[in-house]
Amino acid sequence: QVQLVESGGGLVQAGGSLRLSCVASGRTFRTYAMGWFRQAPGKQREFVASISRSGTGTSYADSVNGRFTISRDNAKNTLYLQLNSLKPEDTAVYYCAATSAAAASANRDTYAYWGRGTQVTVSS
Repeated sequence: QVQLVESGGGLVQAGGSLRLSCVASGRTFRTYAMGWFRQAPGKQREFVASISRSGTGTSYADSVNGRFTISRDNAKNTLYLQLNSLKPEDTAVYYCAATSAAAASANRDTYAYWGRGTQVTVSS
């Protein structure tokens, strides 16, 4: 098992930036593909980005491609999400998730482990 704790959320103006972190417990972080998801009030949780176990493979939702960057540091057991050029529609609770599947996925059902989330609020 792995436990995940997100941090780095906050209130930012449109056009600003934030960096989210997700620290994983245990020594097996490198064996999990990872993802970031977000959930806005009244909406379903949606895929944001994913990254392979090694960090060499990444994937993004169309809505954030070119603005957000996912990365990981396996030596520090930490997953990151750099959010640039933020828009009010990016406002949501952001969750990191881990899957033991062979490849990262945009399907939230493949992720067995989830953090509690960190709030990102973008003002116009």
